[in-house]
Amino acid sequence: MANHRTWRLVFTLRPITEECRQHSYEGSGSAESPYLVQWRADDPFDPRQFSRGSKWLFVIILSLATLSVALASSAYTGGVAQLVDEYHVSTTTALLGVSLFVVCFAIGPLLWASVSEIFGRQPTFFISFGAFTVANIGAACSRSFAGLLVCRFLAGAFGSSSLVHTGAVLADLFDVEDRAAPLGIFTASLFFGPTLGPITGSFLGMAYGWRGIEWFLAIMSGSLWLVGSLIIPETYSPVLLRRRAQALSRLDGMVYRSKAEKPDTSYASIVKTACVRPWLLLVVEPVVFLLSAYLAIEYGILYLLFAAFPIVYRDQRGWSAGVATLPFLAVLVGMLFGVAYCNVHDRLRARRNKDGTKRAFAPEQRLQPATVGAVAIPIGLFLFAWTNAPTVHFMPSAVGAAFFGFGLVNIFISTSSYLIDSYSVFAASSLAAASVLRSVLGAVFPLFTPAMYDALGIHWASSIPAFLSLACIPIPFLLVRCGPWLRSRCKYMVLAAETAAQLR
Repeated sequence: MANHRTWRLVFTLRPITEECRQHSYEGSGSAESPYLVQWRADDPFDPRQFSRGSKWLFVIILSLATLSVALASSAYTGGVAQLVDEYHVSTTTALLGVSLFVVCFAIGPLLWASVSEIFGRQPTFFISFGAFTVANIGAACSRSFAGLLVCRFLAGAFGSSSLVHTGAVLADLFDVEDRAAPLGIFTASLFFGPTLGPITGSFLGMAYGWRGIEWFLAIMSGSLWLVGSLIIPETYSPVLLRRRAQALSRLDGMVYRSKAEKPDTSYASIVKTACVRPWLLLVVEPVVFLLSAYLAIEYGILYLLFAAFPIVYRDQRGWSAGVATLPFLAVLVGMLFGVAYCNVHDRLRARRNKDGTKRAFAPEQRLQPATVGAVAIPIGLFLFAWTNAPTVHFMPSAVGAAFFGFGLVNIFISTSSYLIDSYSVFAASSLAAASVLRSVLGAVFPLFTPAMYDALGIHWASSIPAFLSLACIPIPFLLVRCGPWLRSRCKYMVLAAETAAQLR
């Protein structure tokens, strides 16, 4: 990044340079024909022009922030038994701390996506992640079960910003051809967190109690909030260009407007549009609804396994609470293979496209790993379901869990890439819309899991999610086959492409 160090931009309120003031803009500078501001070539404030090292530093920090939120969602389970004893509540009631946290993943992203598209990514992270840290401290210090649940709800509400914020920043920083690797890191953090949570929580809970779990989460999130707030600048181009236009108007006395802004658009109208957009995407965009429903089922199954593994390995096999969470490492191993597979696939795809001609990029090219994942998930779940008896060695069921982790990451990376590539400047809204159904099922599935296993037994209860995944296999194949036709029916995809083109 020429002439600027990226960290200095964190404290830069006016994104202008002398070159900006001397630049010849389209328009006449009047109210009827304002100067139209867009990025110049090699513009030091353009996030796409940041150095590769800076971009990857931001990716790592934000992915770790996402990891801390995802970890917090399930690490709580390590202290459930202690909460039952201390507050004399049932296990189902104690698990409300998970459900309230995860249900906010449905509500929160809709708010934070709108906030980030109105005010920018930087203030959104500062406020939301700072409040997430405070809520974790409140949970650690709570003196009643009701107070703990309130703090868990607030932690989920504020922490949920990371579910859309990180993916949106990746869309701000990277061109389409360069997004696969950072998206893989983001997705890995999103799913490694819930998978490592029960393991981390169980061992911390045994050593330091449930409050020790909450203090660990508070320290982790607080450290990342401080680092991120001091290092990561604003990255959302529409907000940066709007600030530049306003600054130039004040300095020169002429009228400047971002080229991406519609004329005569009031601030109230901008706020209203940004707040409504995620809901509209979910309701009127067939691609968003279809992917949201698919991800909801698979994400709900992941959280179902958080409640199922203790039943299968602790209650049925007699393992200790800590050791009974170790099979989650099998899911983690599968996820690592999934990230590697998606990265290799994208490299091969990029290599095939570099044949000396400039081919048009189609978002459906991202979905091939999802077709593999769609098949791997039911295979893994059926294997887990029918080899999890105490009389069978644990390895076959662990292999089944690894297949599930592999398939889940393949699906999530592919669909997230598809949405980000398709909706570009509206990436935060598209990711928020996709999180709604997903998070609702993630909150609900763990609540009925113990009763389902009591009623059906470990084999048939474990087969229910396998049958659900089996029924969903056609979805990614349908999108690969009919994606262009479906995208032609999505007016916000077209609008996003037009808006992105006006920025440069």
